[in-house]
Amino acid sequence: MVTKNNITTYKNFINNEWVSSQSNELLESVSPMNKNEVVGYVQKSTQEDLNKAFQAADAAKSAWRKLGQHARGQLLFKVADILEANIDDIAQTATREMGKTLPEAKGEAARGVAILRYYAGEGMRKNGDVIPASDKDALMFTKRVPVGTVGIITPWNFPIAIPIWKLAPALVYGNTVVFKPATEASVTAAKIIECFEKAGLPKGVLNFIVGSGSVIGQGLIEHPSLNAITFTGSENVGKSVAKGATESGVKYQIEMGGKNPVIVMKDADLDNAVEAVISGAFRSTGQKCTATSKVIVDSAVYEEFKQKLLTETKKITVGNGLNDGIWMGPCASQSQFDTVKDYIEIGKTEGAKLIAGGEVLDGEEFQDGFYLTPAIFDNVKADMRIAQEEIFGPVIALLEANDLEEAIEIANNTKFGLSASIFTSNIGSLMEFIDEIEAGLVRINAESAGVELQAPFGGMKSSGYGSREQGEAAQEFYTEIKTVFVKG
Repeated sequence: MVTKNNITTYKNFINNEWVSSQSNELLESVSPMNKNEVVGYVQKSTQEDLNKAFQAADAAKSAWRKLGQHARGQLLFKVADILEANIDDIAQTATREMGKTLPEAKGEAARGVAILRYYAGEGMRKNGDVIPASDKDALMFTKRVPVGTVGIITPWNFPIAIPIWKLAPALVYGNTVVFKPATEASVTAAKIIECFEKAGLPKGVLNFIVGSGSVIGQGLIEHPSLNAITFTGSENVGKSVAKGATESGVKYQIEMGGKNPVIVMKDADLDNAVEAVISGAFRSTGQKCTATSKVIVDSAVYEEFKQKLLTETKKITVGNGLNDGIWMGPCASQSQFDTVKDYIEIGKTEGAKLIAGGEVLDGEEFQDGFYLTPAIFDNVKADMRIAQEEIFGPVIALLEANDLEEAIEIANNTKFGLSASIFTSNIGSLMEFIDEIEAGLVRINAESAGVELQAPFGGMKSSGYGSREQGEAAQEFYTEIKTVFVKG
């Protein structure tokens, strides 16, 4: 790392060395809290840089696999300890780079530590089964083996947790890795890689490269040495990744977001529902794939719920995420800021009524950042774009339903199917919701945005392709089954 004028330049990490790109060009990572603040410089990498990363990963495959699952798990325990020791610095970097509040960033970093320790524990868990053979004198069993070299592409919205929940299982199950983070979150990613470096991973096992999606992202997908790819990001890019992986014949795991509904029934605890909706919709400035996006309320309590929601939303403080007392930070980039503003105008044009927020904040403390107030739309119809398309910002669309059947129909009326929630005290209603809702993550009397590291995570329909992430389900993607028959 090179520091000049208090701004650090971060290099690629290839074959256990921090190296500059062959391009000799740098990219800026700019803070969304102040677009004039450069958090750090990163490499504008080339295809030649990517080839070197894959060469290192290929050369490390055999020795890393032979090291054994227990030893690999012990290395992840070391990474967890190092990350924990540096949690304040990494969380502050994530806040400066992505904009979420410091308490949220610290919580995310702590979650990263927990994920590492969970998968470190996989070093002592089974990786196969004994199966009865038809021949009584034979032994038949399965064992899990690594897929090979895994490409990892991660987004900017969870710059600590998402890379770690992909890196940790990939490594403990014996794969080598070529990792490309989103440029907007690449300084945070570099600090995470430093933790792996300090833990003493062997040469070439983990390779980190930053660059444009058109060069490094596309080059990674098409690389002949790639054995599997895991991607989290936008729908359009995700479909391109899946198509490329299919054509290349490699395993893929794709998560592409959602349009996550919350249903509020007339027998719900409305105060609890309001609190959960606000947290699910506006935490992290709504920039979560599981964020609450449309809220479908029983007509019998619609007005009461709406008024409670408006009252609590007005209490939200927006500002610099490093400052005390700030509840919501800015949008993560100029592009995302513009997208959210565009959707607010689209909602108005479609005939929905903006009843709260959606205002660009001005004044000295806001003028150089991407700040706006959390928005709530009333009079929303199910076929409107703000009820159908992922906005990825602090915008709620309120819809009215006459009963549970209609509410579920509205909730399912989308191409996405990632997460969904219902608030009700009726057991029959919640059981019907569980059975009928088209979502990979179903939550009852809890916000839609909530992912447990030990449980499978992934979506239905256009929210994802391939096997689930996290928990024991991760083993399905990062390993292959080898069936062994032994005859004495």
